[in-house]
Amino acid sequence: MKPIIETIEIPIKKVNPILREFKSFAVRGNVLDLAVGVIIGTAFGKVVDSLVKDVLMPPLSILTGNIDLSNRFINLTRGHYQTLQEAQDHHAPVITYGVFLDTIVTFLIVAFAIFVLVRLINKLHHKPAPPPAPA
Repeated sequence: MKPIIETIEIPIKKVNPILREFKSFAVRGNVLDLAVGVIIGTAFGKVVDSLVKDVLMPPLSILTGNIDLSNRFINLTRGHYQTLQEAQDHHAPVITYGVFLDTIVTFLIVAFAIFVLVRLINKLHHKPAPPPAPA
């Protein structure tokens, strides 16, 4: 009878090229850079979301007559609900266009912040001097 290790090695040898290929893919610099970018992007998104909800939207609601956009909705039933929370508690189908508007504002702020950041990084990057002309 063969030892258990020898019987397990046969399927592992068949999978080994796939594992080697996956390992070379996973440790490439691009994949690690992408992972770091996703993590930082997630954290940055939370900061911007808080900026929009907690800093920008309250003054905007004062300018628009104390209208809280995040509580704006269209009721798709015949029932009448005073607030979005009340409609959601009754499981009423609603179109929450106020939340959508908040999301658009958040997106525009994120896009602008990334634009400013990339522009700043490009200005800080020194372009290499052109090679000297051949004699």
